[in-house]
Amino acid sequence: MMVLAAMMATVSVNAQTEAGQFYLKPMVGGTLAKLTGTDAAKFKLGLVGGAEVGYQIADPFAITAGVLASMQGAKYKDDKYSRDGKATLTYLNIPILANLYVVKGLAIKAGVQPGFLLSAKSKGEELVDGQWYKFDESGTEDMEKFDFSIPIGLSYEFSNFIIDARYNIGLTNVSKTAKALDTSIKNSVFMLTVGYKIHL
Repeated sequence: MMVLAAMMATVSVNAQTEAGQFYLKPMVGGTLAKLTGTDAAKFKLGLVGGAEVGYQIADPFAITAGVLASMQGAKYKDDKYSRDGKATLTYLNIPILANLYVVKGLAIKAGVQPGFLLSAKSKGEELVDGQWYKFDESGTEDMEKFDFSIPIGLSYEFSNFIIDARYNIGLTNVSKTAKALDTSIKNSVFMLTVGYKIHL
């Protein structure tokens, strides 16, 4: 029992950075994304990876800023235009978050996230003259290059590992065509990552 208690104490000590310290957190995980504003859009899976730098201002409070490559977009089944496939939008996101530790190792977080579109691809099938044809398209001409969202979430730290769950609420209309038609299509992204905290 004493050995177990000592191990738990070690985990607790390592679970949170001391006030006044910087740390680096490489992280990797997955996204569950869709585009709001259209009934044809469904959730699709993707990958996310990158790193964040954090500063522990005080025991209960830290700030982080990162650079993440994130695969977003949506699956879609558009009966009106007889198209069935998925759109993959890859962004370089820069999340800037405030982290409030409610108990040792457990933090709630919120902030802002500017993002920059790296690529846009659409792949699937469409019905033409009664026959289904495959399509594979790429190009960002119809897409806004800048995206802005509000990330909120939770994270838990143990032995310098961090499990982080976030929901990114998109505020930007990502489609130029939708904007011209006075409609709005926005990113909606759940993100789950595992990271490792390196004290600097």
